[in-house]
Amino acid sequence: MDTILLQLLNGLDKGGAYALIALGLTLVFGTLGVVNFAHGALFMLGAFIAVSVQKLLTISAKVRDESITFFEAYKETPYLELWWGDTGTMIIDMAVPISIIVAIPIMLLIGLIMERGLIRHFYKRDHADQILVTFGLAIVLQEIVKALYGANPIPTPAPDIVSGSAQIGTFLGLSENLVYPWWRLIYLGFSLSIIAAVFAFLHMTTFGMVVRAGMHNREMVGLLGINIEKRFTIIFGLAAVVAGLAGVMYTPILPPDYHIGMDFLVLSFVVVVVGGMGSLGGAVAAGFLLGILQSFASMNEIKSLIPGIDQIIIYLVAVVILLVRPRGLMGKD
Repeated sequence: MDTILLQLLNGLDKGGAYALIALGLTLVFGTLGVVNFAHGALFMLGAFIAVSVQKLLTISAKVRDESITFFEAYKETPYLELWWGDTGTMIIDMAVPISIIVAIPIMLLIGLIMERGLIRHFYKRDHADQILVTFGLAIVLQEIVKALYGANPIPTPAPDIVSGSAQIGTFLGLSENLVYPWWRLIYLGFSLSIIAAVFAFLHMTTFGMVVRAGMHNREMVGLLGINIEKRFTIIFGLAAVVAGLAGVMYTPILPPDYHIGMDFLVLSFVVVVVGGMGSLGGAVAAGFLLGILQSFASMNEIKSLIPGIDQIIIYLVAVVILLVRPRGLMGKD
């Protein structure tokens, strides 16, 4: 029971990342009709915003180490600690939460620039053209990040207060040895909150309802005198924010490197196809479903029976679902 619960939690937190990226992909495809292969790069940029904030907060000066008296020795001490002592240390420790606030305007601006500067010119082009140009943009962004930060993963720790593990076994009345990292639980809660906020925005606000109407019939909404193109541009920016925030929050779980976005993008596109192209609910459901299946397939008992199954389970399930339902789980027939 403990093992099953742990694998379920692992699958939910991994599925949360898939669902967030797939949600942004589906928003862009559903509104603009664009297959955006640069969306994974937005996830990567969000992760490296967290890395950048941590580096800025830990800019240091050399100060004499008073604990060594035999000779003069110096140590690197962050300026924030020199200026504000324990308060500065606390600010450095909160680098990832601070990055969330920083990432929102930056990712929104990046999304708007990307849509206005590049994507808008490919609305009426074939999907193959869209894939090629956005994939090329993703490679350019990867290489820029690689040049600035190097090729190696950069650890970005979670705040100390949530760096340990939660005693979920005791809480649920199961084994006391059943524990799970706090930050992964926080990431799961964060994913569900963002997903709920996006759906609430689209279904409970006038702006969102107009956007959904435009997704179904852009010409009719335009004839009503509504500038639907402007609203779609804002939606593209919001999709970039969702991807960026997913990247920021994932940095304590998996130290980011320059190709982390492409790793998640491929899986997220499978999620979008399985859920049904253009279906927001399908993208979320498929994200969590495939995350859970991948988690259980990674168990040693399963891998000993079918070696390598954890690497291909998502694609096998995708093949089966698409054979049964060619338009995906929630795609329209």
